[in-house]
Amino acid sequence: MKPGEVRVAGEVGKPYTVTLAELRKLPQTSAAVKFTSAKGEQEHTYQGVLLNDVLKTAEPRFDQGKKNGQLRGFVAATGGGDYRAVFAWAEIDPAFAKSQVLLAVSEDGVPFDDAAGPRLVAPQDTKGGRYVSELNQLWVGVVDPVVDGVK
Repeated sequence: MKPGEVRVAGEVGKPYTVTLAELRKLPQTSAAVKFTSAKGEQEHTYQGVLLNDVLKTAEPRFDQGKKNGQLRGFVAATGGGDYRAVFAWAEIDPAFAKSQVLLAVSEDGVPFDDAAGPRLVAPQDTKGGRYVSELNQLWVGVVDPVVDGVK
C-alpha cells in the first residue's frame, strides 16, 4: 500500500482501495472528542467520513438467513507500525449504535498528508487506544465459532 491508501477487504463482495484524496470528496462529519492517551488528556475536532459508509461500499457479506446476521461482524483496522484495533459491527452500524466512528482526514482543521492519514477515530471511547493513525487496512470479518461441534 502507498501512504494515504486504505485497503478494504475480508468478508466483502467488492474489496477496494480508497485514497485520502478520495475520502476528502465524500460527505464529511465532524466530531469533537476528549480522550486520554499516553500523552495525557487530549481534546480535538476531527473531520472525516463515517466508517460505516466506507465499509458499505465494499458490500460486507453477512448471513442474511440469521437474525441480525450483521451482529456477528467485526472490523479490524490496521495502521502504521502494524498497530491494530477491532470494532464490533454494532458499534459502527447506525441501526444499532449512536456512535460515529470516522476515517478522519483532518485534525483541528489541519488536513492530514498522505504520510499521516487517514486516522480512524472512535469519538465514543474515553481512551485513545482505538484511534488508529496511518490507517492502511480495514478488514471485515464474521464470527461464526464452532463450539463442541455445534455452530
